[in-house]
Amino acid sequence: QVQLVESGGGLVQAGGSLRLSCATSGRTVSSYAMGWFRQAPGKEREFVAAISREGASIYYADSVKGRFTISRDNAKNTVYLQMNSLKLEDTAVYYCAGSFYYMVQSPDKFQYWGQGTQVIVSS
Repeated sequence: QVQLVESGGGLVQAGGSLRLSCATSGRTVSSYAMGWFRQAPGKEREFVAAISREGASIYYADSVKGRFTISRDNAKNTVYLQMNSLKLEDTAVYYCAGSFYYMVQSPDKFQYWGQGTQVIVSS
């Protein structure tokens, strides 16, 4: 069992940056592939980025590729999402998730979820 707590969300102007953190407790985070998802009002939850247990494999959604960077520090049991060049359409609640699978993108393959952190990008 692992608990996930996101932080770092907030209000930022378009073109700005934010770094989200996902702190884990319980089992060590190195046991899980980790991902970030987001859900905007009235829309389905969508994949943003994922990283394998040791960080060797990383996937990004096309919409964030080149702007967002996922990373992990297993020693600190923390996963990060650096978000640069933010756009209005990045506004959403961002969720951290953990999976027993080596590397996945589908939300139904993630067993553990945080409560989410709100990101609002303003013009």
